[in-house]
Amino acid sequence: MADHDSLYHRLFSHPLMVEHLVRDAIPDAMAAGVEFARMDRVVAKFHDRTGQRRDGDVIWRLPTREGPDMYLYLLLEFQSRTDWWMAVRAQVYEGLLWQHLIADQGLKAGDPLPPVLLVVLHNGHDRWTAPTGTADLIGLPAASRLWPWQPRIRYHVLDMGRLPGDDLARRDTLTALLFRLEQRRDPFELAALVDEVVGWFRRHPDAQALRRLFSELVRQAVIGLEPPLAVPDDLMEMRTMLATLSEDWKRQWRAEGKAEGKAEILMRLAERRFGAIPADRRARILAADEATLDAWIDHLLDAPDLEAVFGPSH
Repeated sequence: MADHDSLYHRLFSHPLMVEHLVRDAIPDAMAAGVEFARMDRVVAKFHDRTGQRRDGDVIWRLPTREGPDMYLYLLLEFQSRTDWWMAVRAQVYEGLLWQHLIADQGLKAGDPLPPVLLVVLHNGHDRWTAPTGTADLIGLPAASRLWPWQPRIRYHVLDMGRLPGDDLARRDTLTALLFRLEQRRDPFELAALVDEVVGWFRRHPDAQALRRLFSELVRQAVIGLEPPLAVPDDLMEMRTMLATLSEDWKRQWRAEGKAEGKAEILMRLAERRFGAIPADRRARILAADEATLDAWIDHLLDAPDLEAVFGPSH
């Protein structure tokens, strides 16, 4: 997971990835009128309370239209599992960043501190369940007169595996492709996504540095397939390999369908990809002839949702 975190750091060290992230998933920052052409990376080196230096954080300074010289500091944190105390960590990180800015910019008494937005990108399999604010961690009755004296720090969490897949599929951005790669359910979905990744970089030839990073991202996803595969480094070679494997898997599924019953195999595979199948769809599958079932099994391999398997175009 350390390699994956390092890859995320490298991805979001590119301004285009940060711009796509803000446009796709951080509406409050967009509402502030961010000027992406003038944003810049902040290299902050500071120490937490344990004395450990934190110099790997991804921090960006984003100019806004909310006032002259008004900047939003965007701090990105990457998590593969829920951290219950993330809100406390957010308070520490924001305080450390402000201390760094006070010293680095020579702020004086009366000078305002810039606003900070900490965003947690969670790519774990389980849902993010931690409170997103310190107020939810403090044990006080709602009517307590001590509340005005308690810290009120919040962070914004992006639970990648829970973002609506149909909405992401409509977006022509790198972050949408990244989130969809994190959401993939099976090898067939990955094969279709690689085609989209290749297509995006063909349409944007100036983003070659990010193409190399996405190649590594896809490579890590392919390495995670079962059974283990020898994976090439080149994105086009991975695309060719996955296309060949898809045909092999398709023939295997058809063979399984002959042995188990095509209706049963279709329902089992559809549930694996899309979850529970409605009763009316089950009835339609059970009533279908063999040729229709064959067609639906083919459509299932790259359909974005259950409706597309049985849609009018099919």
